[in-house]
Amino acid sequence: MIEINEIFGPTIQGEGKRIGNPSVFIRFGKCNMSCEGFEVEYETPSGIKKCSCDSYYASDIAFRDSWKKYESSKPLIEEINKIIPSYNVDIVITGGEPLLYWRDVEFQKLLKYYIDFGLEVTIETNASIDIELVHEWQKKILFSMSVKLSNSGESLEKRINKNTITNIIDANNQSYLKFVIDKDFLPKASLEIEEILKNIPSCDVYLMPLGDTAQLIDENSLSVIEFALQKGFKYSDRLHIRVWNNQRGV
Repeated sequence: MIEINEIFGPTIQGEGKRIGNPSVFIRFGKCNMSCEGFEVEYETPSGIKKCSCDSYYASDIAFRDSWKKYESSKPLIEEINKIIPSYNVDIVITGGEPLLYWRDVEFQKLLKYYIDFGLEVTIETNASIDIELVHEWQKKILFSMSVKLSNSGESLEKRINKNTITNIIDANNQSYLKFVIDKDFLPKASLEIEEILKNIPSCDVYLMPLGDTAQLIDENSLSVIEFALQKGFKYSDRLHIRVWNNQRGV
């Protein structure tokens, strides 16, 4: 069973290595983390107030009744193809945490369909789920690994999976790490990122400003840029939030 929170596009990729590229997004439901430390406030359909990340509506199963269920990848692909334009776009698999579906045969059929079609496929993941990439076509997938730091509120054991990160980089050395940080977290972020990097293969590292509104992105971006320059990392803005705040479907 594949559970989809939303399908939207074409729009631009708002962050990471392929920022600005025309993209179609498939947002999967469910996540293995709650990330209360990111302090995005929201209310569930039953009226419970919580804090999480800016995609809480895909992460929290309290919203599950609004997700669309697919027994097969075929009708999902048909739905996606309705919004793919005549020019090439990236296919972005996001969530929630899409790697929760990695062992689902229909999930793999979905990925392979667009790889075989010749489109760039990115999976946005927290990289904490055990996976192996055994097929050559799987090694063409670009993994944008948004590995969580302690500011997420999640435990070290839950958020860091060195085996999965290593397997992904070994399979596709264009895959990369990205970390969401704010100006007050920089000293601790430096230590935590350094500890992660010394135990995995070399890869590109992007730093992104924390915030679910353009105002918060503005407040954090300069400090994050300066920190990236100091450490030799790359900076990624979050264009979708800067332009649309946390509006869905764009």
